[in-house]
Amino acid sequence: MSDTDRLNSYLAAWSLSNPRLLARTRTSHIYTVTYGCETLILKLLSASETEEQRGALSLRYFDGHGAVRLLRFDAGAQLMEYAPGDMLVTLVERGEDERATQIIAQVITQLHSVRQDAPRDGLVPLERWFGALFAKAATDRHAGSESIYVRSAALASRLLAEQRDICVLHGDIHHYNIRQSPRGWLAFDPKGLVGERTYDCANTLCNPVMPELVHNETRLLTNAAILADILGLDLWRVLAFTYAYACLNASWWLELGGDDIVKWALNIAVIVEPHL
Repeated sequence: MSDTDRLNSYLAAWSLSNPRLLARTRTSHIYTVTYGCETLILKLLSASETEEQRGALSLRYFDGHGAVRLLRFDAGAQLMEYAPGDMLVTLVERGEDERATQIIAQVITQLHSVRQDAPRDGLVPLERWFGALFAKAATDRHAGSESIYVRSAALASRLLAEQRDICVLHGDIHHYNIRQSPRGWLAFDPKGLVGERTYDCANTLCNPVMPELVHNETRLLTNAAILADILGLDLWRVLAFTYAYACLNASWWLELGGDDIVKWALNIAVIVEPHL
């Protein structure tokens, strides 16, 4: 079935109209659509896309707390609330970096406030999510290298063996995945993870894509302290998860051939490591 036929099929099945293409990504085609008098987002997923499907499970779990509401979904598409306002990164671009971090902490608070008694079937535990880092570390150890991947994998193993406050995570909280809406700042595009809630700080501290900010030690430590304070977290664990995540991100991009992103992530890890 062509993309146009798939779109028309969902428009008919879900009583939608007026589709307007917003973006094409690796995982989906994203449209604004109309349902009655309301503007919504329709996301048509690429074939065999599983990460977006896990994300839908997270959105269903969050049920609008700090995230866009998921209205309908199946294996091929998702219909959700539209957040029409600016991305949070616009605050950073205006010089309000610390305020943006405070907002992120408030969004994370809402995400993690949902009851945690629903089944978590289909979500990925952090132990599995870190698989690429553990694999890279094993390769380096076998080659006799005590690399940063080996060191960070050892720390990640310790963190994951003694997780605290396990909950459903967004898994990709940063300045480009939060938008303003009539209900306030809302997150979208979660990864469908479950694990220690501290992990949801890590991606934030590696963003936005502005090296003068992200690779600034004072900025990183200041924003880590803001997150730890507002969320009631151990600052050392915020930094430790950031270090482990930065090396995990580098591990993913090593496999994909993204040398620039590997260097970006490892720069962050090198800044954090002395504070551990």
